[in-house]
Amino acid sequence: MPSRTQISRRAYSHSLEELSQGFISEAKYFQSVDTEATGFTLQDTGGRAVSLADFGGKVVVLNFVYINCPDFCPLQSEKIAEIQKMVNITPMKTQVEFISISTDPKRDFGRALTDYGDNHGLDPVNWVFPTAAPGQPEDSTRQLAASYGLQFKLAADGEQMHGVVTNVISQDGRLVARFHSLKFESLNLVKFINALTNDPHPGSSRPGLWARLKAWF
Repeated sequence: MPSRTQISRRAYSHSLEELSQGFISEAKYFQSVDTEATGFTLQDTGGRAVSLADFGGKVVVLNFVYINCPDFCPLQSEKIAEIQKMVNITPMKTQVEFISISTDPKRDFGRALTDYGDNHGLDPVNWVFPTAAPGQPEDSTRQLAASYGLQFKLAADGEQMHGVVTNVISQDGRLVARFHSLKFESLNLVKFINALTNDPHPGSSRPGLWARLKAWF
């Protein structure tokens, strides 16, 4: 992982306009989006209600995983942890929330979720791992994932077939980007997050910039 000095020098104080060159190389993995993020109210590891609306005013990095996933989920979680560490050694720490939503509420709740975060290096200071609350449909978080463009198909053995997407939601609740697969550069996502923290209303106040961002791809 880059040092604190390298991250401060390379990631902090970027604007969206400064990202074009780095993101040209990410074209296969980066998707510019501009739509209202699907809201939700779920249950966190302590049984408390947690909603997307709770994090209004922050940049949200959102992904979907389940604990018993044998391959992609643990790798994605470790990548999110790497990105979180880069963010959290800068002043962005208080401006960004990481949300990993479990798509297996039958097995993923309480201490199991907490242990998963600990095992993969995620810091609860600005990371939550919610799932469907008792009484909500068992497939509700899989349906939520589908609303973000990601299918989790339940197999007979309990495993789920799925892709890998990391979503970025702006401070005003807009889904503004998807980073696909595990191949994108973690530092580029950190730069993108930083650009949002420097430009808190990209969709409404600077529409021309977002048009140019989409045009890069």
